Amino acid sequence: MLQKFLSLPHTLLLFLGIFAVLSLATLIAEALRWRLQGAANPVIDNLVARIRAWWVMAALVGLAFWAGRAGVVGLFFCVSFFALREFLTLTPTRRSDYYAVLAAFYLALPLQYWLVYSDWYGLFAILIPVYAFLALPVLSALGGEVRGYLERTAKVQWGLMISVYCISHVPMLLNLKIPGFEGRNLLLVAFLVIVVQSSDVLQYIWGKLCGKRLIAPRLSPSKTLEGFVGGILSASLLGMGLWWITPFTPWQAGLLALIITLMGFYGGLVMSAIKRDRGIKDWGQMIEGHGGMLDRLDSVCFAAPVFFHVIRYWWS
Repeated sequence: MLQKFLSLPHTLLLFLGIFAVLSLATLIAEALRWRLQGAANPVIDNLVARIRAWWVMAALVGLAFWAGRAGVVGLFFCVSFFALREFLTLTPTRRSDYYAVLAAFYLALPLQYWLVYSDWYGLFAILIPVYAFLALPVLSALGGEVRGYLERTAKVQWGLMISVYCISHVPMLLNLKIPGFEGRNLLLVAFLVIVVQSSDVLQYIWGKLCGKRLIAPRLSPSKTLEGFVGGILSASLLGMGLWWITPFTPWQAGLLALIITLMGFYGGLVMSAIKRDRGIKDWGQMIEGHGGMLDRLDSVCFAAPVFFHVIRYWWS
Protein backbone atom coordinates (compact mmCIF):
# COMPACT_ATOMS: atom_id res chain seq x y z
CA MET A 1 0.00 0.00 0.00
CA LEU A 2 2.79 2.41 0.94
CA GLN A 3 4.67 1.62 -2.24
CA LYS A 4 1.55 2.30 -4.29
CA PHE A 5 1.04 5.61 -2.48
CA LEU A 6 4.65 6.68 -3.07
CA SER A 7 4.30 5.88 -6.76
CA LEU A 8 1.77 8.72 -7.17
CA PRO A 9 2.97 11.84 -9.03
CA HIS A 10 5.04 14.20 -6.86
CA THR A 11 2.59 17.08 -7.32
CA LEU A 12 -0.32 14.97 -6.09
CA LEU A 13 1.68 13.72 -3.10
CA LEU A 14 2.64 17.30 -2.25
CA PHE A 15 -0.95 18.54 -2.29
CA LEU A 16 -2.11 15.55 -0.27
CA GLY A 17 0.49 16.53 2.32
CA ILE A 18 -0.71 20.15 2.32
CA PHE A 19 -4.30 18.93 2.71
CA ALA A 20 -3.27 16.79 5.68
CA VAL A 21 -1.42 19.65 7.39
CA LEU A 22 -4.29 22.11 6.89
CA SER A 23 -6.80 19.52 8.10
CA LEU A 24 -4.77 18.94 11.27
CA ALA A 25 -4.42 22.69 11.84
CA THR A 26 -8.18 23.11 11.39
CA LEU A 27 -8.94 20.37 13.92
CA ILE A 28 -6.56 21.90 16.46
CA ALA A 29 -7.98 25.40 16.01
CA GLU A 30 -11.58 24.21 16.26
CA ALA A 31 -10.73 22.15 19.36
CA LEU A 32 -9.19 25.23 21.00
CA ARG A 33 -12.27 27.28 20.15
CA TRP A 34 -14.57 24.53 21.48
CA ARG A 35 -12.69 24.54 24.80
CA LEU A 36 -13.46 28.24 25.17
CA GLN A 37 -17.21 27.35 25.04
CA GLY A 38 -18.15 30.39 22.99
CA ALA A 39 -16.00 32.91 24.91
CA ALA A 40 -14.30 35.49 22.71
CA ASN A 41 -10.55 35.09 22.30
CA PRO A 42 -8.80 37.35 19.73
CA VAL A 43 -5.79 35.03 19.39
CA ILE A 44 -7.89 31.93 18.64
CA ASP A 45 -10.24 33.88 16.37
CA ASN A 46 -7.26 35.21 14.42
CA LEU A 47 -5.81 31.69 14.17
CA VAL A 48 -9.08 30.33 12.78
CA ALA A 49 -9.29 33.19 10.26
CA ARG A 50 -5.72 32.57 9.13
CA ILE A 51 -6.29 28.84 8.64
CA ARG A 52 -9.44 29.48 6.63
CA ALA A 53 -7.51 31.93 4.47
CA TRP A 54 -4.81 29.29 3.95
CA TRP A 55 -7.49 26.88 2.70
CA VAL A 56 -8.61 29.44 0.13
CA MET A 57 -5.04 30.25 -0.94
CA ALA A 58 -4.15 26.55 -1.22
CA ALA A 59 -7.24 26.00 -3.37
CA LEU A 60 -6.32 28.90 -5.67
CA VAL A 61 -2.76 27.64 -6.06
CA GLY A 62 -4.08 24.14 -6.71
CA LEU A 63 -6.38 25.43 -9.45
CA ALA A 64 -3.51 27.38 -10.99
CA PHE A 65 -1.32 24.26 -10.95
CA TRP A 66 -4.14 22.27 -12.55
CA ALA A 67 -4.39 24.89 -15.32
CA GLY A 68 -0.65 24.52 -15.95
CA ARG A 69 1.74 27.19 -17.18
CA ALA A 70 -0.95 29.70 -18.21
CA GLY A 71 -2.73 29.29 -14.87
CA VAL A 72 0.38 29.94 -12.80
CA VAL A 73 1.45 32.96 -14.87
CA GLY A 74 -2.10 34.34 -14.70
CA LEU A 75 -2.28 33.82 -10.94
CA PHE A 76 0.93 35.73 -10.26
CA PHE A 77 -0.07 38.45 -12.72
CA CYS A 78 -3.12 39.06 -10.51
CA VAL A 79 -0.96 38.84 -7.38
CA SER A 80 1.39 41.51 -8.76
CA PHE A 81 -1.52 43.74 -9.77
CA PHE A 82 -3.05 43.73 -6.28
CA ALA A 83 0.36 44.04 -4.61
CA LEU A 84 1.25 47.06 -6.75
CA ARG A 85 -2.10 48.63 -5.98
CA GLU A 86 -1.49 48.19 -2.25
CA PHE A 87 1.99 49.66 -2.47
CA LEU A 88 0.98 52.74 -4.46
CA THR A 89 -2.21 53.31 -2.46
CA LEU A 90 -0.30 53.68 0.80
CA THR A 91 2.41 56.01 -0.53
CA PRO A 92 2.00 59.66 -1.64
CA THR A 93 1.19 60.56 -5.24
CA ARG A 94 0.27 63.75 -7.09
CA ARG A 95 -1.63 64.49 -10.25
CA SER A 96 1.64 64.83 -12.15
CA ASP A 97 2.43 61.16 -11.37
CA TYR A 98 -0.65 59.99 -13.27
CA TYR A 99 1.15 58.88 -16.43
CA ALA A 100 3.95 57.18 -14.49
CA VAL A 101 1.41 55.19 -12.46
CA LEU A 102 -0.58 54.42 -15.60
CA ALA A 103 2.56 53.12 -17.32
CA ALA A 104 3.43 50.98 -14.30
CA PHE A 105 0.00 49.29 -14.20
CA TYR A 106 -0.93 49.02 -17.85
CA LEU A 107 2.41 48.82 -19.64
CA ALA A 108 5.22 47.51 -17.45
CA LEU A 109 3.10 44.98 -15.51
CA PRO A 110 1.45 43.18 -18.46
CA LEU A 111 4.62 43.37 -20.56
CA GLN A 112 6.68 41.80 -17.76
CA TYR A 113 4.29 38.86 -17.52
CA TRP A 114 4.09 38.51 -21.28
CA LEU A 115 7.88 38.14 -21.22
CA VAL A 116 7.48 35.43 -18.57
CA TYR A 117 4.90 33.59 -20.66
CA SER A 118 6.94 33.90 -23.86
CA ASP A 119 10.18 32.94 -22.04
CA TRP A 120 12.12 36.00 -23.24
CA TYR A 121 14.68 36.04 -20.45
CA GLY A 122 16.96 38.73 -21.90
CA LEU A 123 14.31 41.46 -21.86
CA PHE A 124 12.61 40.05 -18.75
CA ALA A 125 15.78 40.63 -16.75
CA ILE A 126 16.20 44.31 -17.72
CA LEU A 127 12.76 45.67 -18.65
CA ILE A 128 11.91 47.04 -15.20
CA PRO A 129 15.33 47.63 -13.58
CA VAL A 130 16.65 49.45 -16.68
CA TYR A 131 13.98 50.74 -19.05
CA ALA A 132 11.15 51.32 -16.58
CA PHE A 133 13.63 52.73 -14.06
CA LEU A 134 14.60 55.40 -16.60
CA ALA A 135 11.19 55.99 -18.16
CA LEU A 136 9.05 56.47 -15.05
CA PRO A 137 10.97 59.49 -13.70
CA VAL A 138 10.70 61.12 -17.14
CA LEU A 139 6.93 60.70 -17.13
CA SER A 140 6.71 62.20 -13.64
CA ALA A 141 9.00 65.09 -14.57
CA LEU A 142 6.85 65.95 -17.57
CA GLY A 143 4.02 66.58 -15.12
CA GLY A 144 5.89 69.67 -13.91
CA GLU A 145 5.42 69.07 -10.16
CA VAL A 146 8.72 69.33 -8.24
CA ARG A 147 7.48 69.05 -4.66
CA GLY A 148 8.42 65.65 -3.28
CA TYR A 149 9.60 64.61 -6.75
CA LEU A 150 12.39 62.28 -5.57
CA GLU A 151 10.19 60.54 -2.99
CA ARG A 152 7.30 60.14 -5.42
CA THR A 153 9.49 58.79 -8.21
CA ALA A 154 11.26 56.36 -5.88
CA LYS A 155 7.88 55.17 -4.65
CA VAL A 156 6.67 54.17 -8.11
CA GLN A 157 10.03 52.57 -8.93
CA TRP A 158 10.10 50.63 -5.67
CA GLY A 159 6.51 49.52 -6.07
CA LEU A 160 7.22 48.18 -9.55
CA MET A 161 10.43 46.44 -8.50
CA ILE A 162 8.95 44.76 -5.43
CA SER A 163 5.43 44.02 -6.61
CA VAL A 164 6.09 43.12 -10.24
CA TYR A 165 9.76 42.44 -10.98
CA CYS A 166 10.52 40.41 -7.85
CA ILE A 167 7.22 38.49 -7.78
CA SER A 168 7.43 37.70 -11.51
CA HIS A 169 10.48 35.54 -10.77
CA VAL A 170 8.14 32.95 -9.21
CA PRO A 171 6.38 31.95 -12.47
CA MET A 172 9.68 32.49 -14.32
CA LEU A 173 10.86 29.30 -12.57
CA LEU A 174 8.67 27.43 -15.06
CA ASN A 175 11.04 28.43 -17.88
CA LEU A 176 14.23 26.96 -16.40
CA LYS A 177 15.77 24.15 -18.43
CA ILE A 178 17.08 21.66 -15.87
CA PRO A 179 18.43 18.36 -17.27
CA GLY A 180 16.44 15.41 -15.98
CA PHE A 181 13.74 17.64 -14.45
CA GLU A 182 11.73 18.42 -17.57
CA GLY A 183 8.00 18.94 -17.06
CA ARG A 184 8.23 19.26 -13.26
CA ASN A 185 9.14 22.94 -12.82
CA LEU A 186 5.83 23.59 -11.06
CA LEU A 187 7.38 21.79 -8.10
CA LEU A 188 10.09 24.46 -7.88
CA VAL A 189 7.34 27.04 -7.42
CA ALA A 190 5.80 24.86 -4.72
CA PHE A 191 9.16 24.38 -2.99
CA LEU A 192 9.84 28.13 -2.90
CA VAL A 193 6.41 29.12 -1.61
CA ILE A 194 6.10 26.32 0.96
CA VAL A 195 9.56 26.82 2.45
CA VAL A 196 9.40 30.62 2.64
CA GLN A 197 5.84 30.74 3.98
CA SER A 198 6.59 27.95 6.48
CA SER A 199 9.60 29.93 7.69
CA ASP A 200 7.33 32.88 8.55
CA VAL A 201 4.95 30.61 10.48
CA LEU A 202 7.75 28.74 12.26
CA GLN A 203 9.50 31.97 13.25
CA TYR A 204 6.23 33.12 14.80
CA ILE A 205 5.76 29.82 16.67
CA TRP A 206 9.32 29.67 17.96
CA GLY A 207 9.11 33.32 18.97
CA LYS A 208 5.94 32.66 20.98
CA LEU A 209 7.41 29.54 22.60
CA CYS A 210 10.82 30.85 23.66
CA GLY A 211 11.38 34.30 22.21
CA LYS A 212 13.00 36.81 24.57
CA ARG A 213 15.49 39.03 22.70
CA LEU A 214 14.06 41.32 20.02
CA ILE A 215 16.00 41.62 16.77
CA ALA A 216 14.59 44.89 15.42
CA PRO A 217 12.08 46.29 17.93
CA ARG A 218 11.50 49.50 15.99
CA LEU A 219 10.69 47.60 12.79
CA SER A 220 8.90 44.50 14.02
CA PRO A 221 8.18 44.12 17.75
CA SER A 222 7.25 40.45 17.31
CA LYS A 223 10.52 39.25 15.72
CA THR A 224 12.90 37.71 18.25
CA LEU A 225 16.36 36.18 17.95
CA GLU A 226 15.07 32.84 19.22
CA GLY A 227 12.19 32.89 16.75
CA PHE A 228 14.55 33.81 13.92
CA VAL A 229 17.03 31.00 14.65
CA GLY A 230 14.38 28.37 15.37
CA GLY A 231 12.24 29.31 12.37
CA ILE A 232 15.10 29.51 9.88
CA LEU A 233 16.60 26.19 10.98
CA SER A 234 13.21 24.44 11.07
CA ALA A 235 12.27 25.71 7.60
CA SER A 236 15.68 24.72 6.26
CA LEU A 237 15.14 21.19 7.57
CA LEU A 238 11.70 21.22 5.96
CA GLY A 239 13.33 22.23 2.68
CA MET A 240 15.82 19.39 3.06
CA GLY A 241 12.91 17.02 3.63
CA LEU A 242 11.28 18.22 0.40
CA TRP A 243 14.34 17.40 -1.73
CA TRP A 244 12.33 14.66 -3.48
CA ILE A 245 10.20 17.23 -5.36
CA THR A 246 13.29 19.09 -6.61
CA PRO A 247 16.32 18.36 -8.81
CA PHE A 248 18.55 18.83 -5.74
CA THR A 249 20.18 16.44 -3.31
CA PRO A 250 18.99 16.68 0.32
CA TRP A 251 21.98 18.85 1.28
CA GLN A 252 21.51 21.13 -1.73
CA ALA A 253 17.81 21.48 -0.94
CA GLY A 254 18.63 22.33 2.66
CA LEU A 255 21.20 24.94 1.63
CA LEU A 256 18.83 26.57 -0.85
CA ALA A 257 16.11 26.55 1.79
CA LEU A 258 18.49 28.33 4.17
CA ILE A 259 19.29 30.97 1.54
CA ILE A 260 15.68 31.73 0.65
CA THR A 261 14.49 31.77 4.26
CA LEU A 262 17.22 34.28 5.13
CA MET A 263 16.25 36.42 2.15
CA GLY A 264 12.61 36.09 3.20
CA PHE A 265 13.44 37.29 6.70
CA TYR A 266 15.32 40.32 5.36
CA GLY A 267 12.45 41.02 2.97
CA GLY A 268 10.04 41.03 5.88
CA LEU A 269 12.23 43.54 7.74
CA VAL A 270 12.46 45.85 4.73
CA MET A 271 8.73 45.80 4.12
CA SER A 272 8.11 46.36 7.83
CA ALA A 273 10.37 49.41 7.69
CA ILE A 274 8.28 50.82 4.84
CA LYS A 275 5.05 50.19 6.77
CA ARG A 276 6.43 51.84 9.89
CA ASP A 277 7.50 54.81 7.79
CA ARG A 278 3.93 55.14 6.51
CA GLY A 279 2.49 54.65 10.00
CA ILE A 280 0.47 51.50 9.16
CA LYS A 281 0.31 47.96 10.55
CA ASP A 282 -0.79 46.07 7.41
CA TRP A 283 -0.63 46.72 3.68
CA GLY A 284 -4.36 46.05 3.38
CA GLN A 285 -7.28 43.85 4.45
CA MET A 286 -7.59 41.70 1.34
CA ILE A 287 -6.81 38.37 3.06
CA GLU A 288 -8.70 37.66 6.28
CA GLY A 289 -6.31 37.19 9.18
CA HIS A 290 -3.27 38.00 7.04
CA GLY A 291 -3.69 41.65 6.04
CA GLY A 292 -2.94 42.57 2.46
CA MET A 293 -1.31 40.77 -0.44
CA LEU A 294 2.10 42.24 0.39
CA ASP A 295 1.78 41.18 4.03
CA ARG A 296 1.60 37.59 2.82
CA LEU A 297 4.25 37.87 0.11
CA ASP A 298 6.86 40.26 1.56
CA SER A 299 9.21 37.33 2.19
CA VAL A 300 8.65 35.80 -1.25
CA CYS A 301 9.44 39.15 -2.92
CA PHE A 302 13.05 39.00 -1.73
CA ALA A 303 13.50 35.23 -1.89
CA ALA A 304 12.17 34.59 -5.42
CA PRO A 305 14.80 36.45 -7.52
CA VAL A 306 17.69 34.92 -5.55
CA PHE A 307 16.19 31.42 -5.77
CA PHE A 308 15.63 31.78 -9.53
CA HIS A 309 19.11 33.05 -10.37
CA VAL A 310 20.94 30.56 -8.14
CA ILE A 311 19.13 27.69 -9.88
CA ARG A 312 19.62 29.23 -13.31
CA TYR A 313 23.35 29.65 -12.75
CA TRP A 314 24.12 26.29 -11.11
CA TRP A 315 21.52 23.86 -12.45
CA SER A 316 20.10 25.23 -15.70
